[in-house]
Amino acid sequence: MEILADYRAKLRTPEEAVRAVKSGDWVDYTTSLCFPALLDGALAKRRDELTDVKIRGNLIFSPLQTVECDPSREHFLYNSWHCSAYERTLCDRGLCNYIPMIFRNITAYYRHFLTVNVAMMCVPPMDKHGYFNLSCAAGVARGILEKADVVILEINEHLPRILGGFDESIHISEVNFVVEGTHPPLPQFPVPKPTEEDLKIAELIVPRIPSGATLQLGIGGMPNVVGTLLAQSDLKDLGMHTELCGDAYYELHRAGKLTGARCAIHRNKGMLGIVFGSQTLYDWVDENPGIAAAPLEYVNAPETIARIDDMISINSCIAADLYGQVCAESAGLRHISGTGGQLDYLTGAAMSRGGKAFICMTSSYMDKSGVRHSRILPHFGGDIVTDPRSQAYFLVTENGAVNLAGRSTWERAEMLISIAHPDFQDALISAAQDQKIWRRSNK
Repeated sequence: MEILADYRAKLRTPEEAVRAVKSGDWVDYTTSLCFPALLDGALAKRRDELTDVKIRGNLIFSPLQTVECDPSREHFLYNSWHCSAYERTLCDRGLCNYIPMIFRNITAYYRHFLTVNVAMMCVPPMDKHGYFNLSCAAGVARGILEKADVVILEINEHLPRILGGFDESIHISEVNFVVEGTHPPLPQFPVPKPTEEDLKIAELIVPRIPSGATLQLGIGGMPNVVGTLLAQSDLKDLGMHTELCGDAYYELHRAGKLTGARCAIHRNKGMLGIVFGSQTLYDWVDENPGIAAAPLEYVNAPETIARIDDMISINSCIAADLYGQVCAESAGLRHISGTGGQLDYLTGAAMSRGGKAFICMTSSYMDKSGVRHSRILPHFGGDIVTDPRSQAYFLVTENGAVNLAGRSTWERAEMLISIAHPDFQDALISAAQDQKIWRRSNK
């Protein structure tokens, strides 16, 4: 009864709870499906009372009322650790600033360097022991809540409870205010239909994955296509150790491929930090003993990943240059997404015994005018480097897969041009000659 009394004593309306925010404060929304929409709306109503309130979040899919109500950014200044498609539009409009980071370091940033005056996030209803599960944001939430002066939890009745390794919950005694209200169903992110190029890329990767491998599948359509093909393959006893859990893992589970039986750590469990996808996925991870959530400072740590034999990391990128540098977060100077955990897994998988790290892209793309452009460039000229050339490993297009590890600049140029779109290969050879990284006198 003491737990329920404490809960009732801390229960507030959204409008009452956000009175904790003062001008000049730093406010955190954590991430993704745990975005506190009711509290954000209530805070937006205080716009004319507040100035210079700085807000952090990432992978937010719903409109941020605090941002949309204040195009001058005089009252609310939004910042994102990793941009969703919606946050990308905010960047285009000058209403969002990206915070450069590597996901394994995010808790350490808060612990050692950042101020959090008020943290607010959505959680499932409190359990009988007085704990709130951190659900789809468990990979980052606990470290943010611990640093906050004031913690406000918004109850979202639709969020799954994801069992944890550690730091996946917070007790009512650690919370200042609780808010209740009605929410729409969780957003759905269906896996897009693969293109012919996507399928060719996946077909180049799948034969390089052994039974018993543990998988990290990054954000985007390509990793999901690989997961779907793996579900149709003859492989067995695959494992999951990933920053983001999406629908591809459910498809592997449904096909009987995802057991984790051979994983060197957390055997028979799938390890994750963040979740978003379909309702089927949310139902699968809900109170599933075969799933464990933990902070990304552990899940994404290269030393953790390196302990897993045959660790396979599959991520996407926007472009690569002939030196082997990889850009996965900007198109020129236009911000697209973020570094996220790509470099974490590129590093960790390369340290794993039998591990492989794949970075995938189509060799070219068509712009809105119907003009084709190469994704393999002579050199970057403003694009943000996500993966340095010193950590390049497998790069894959629909034209082939090359392993750049240990290769010199001329070898890299030859390899990358070999998987470029044929329309651009001659121009890339000419550029490589000008850059003095071309050895062959003909193709």
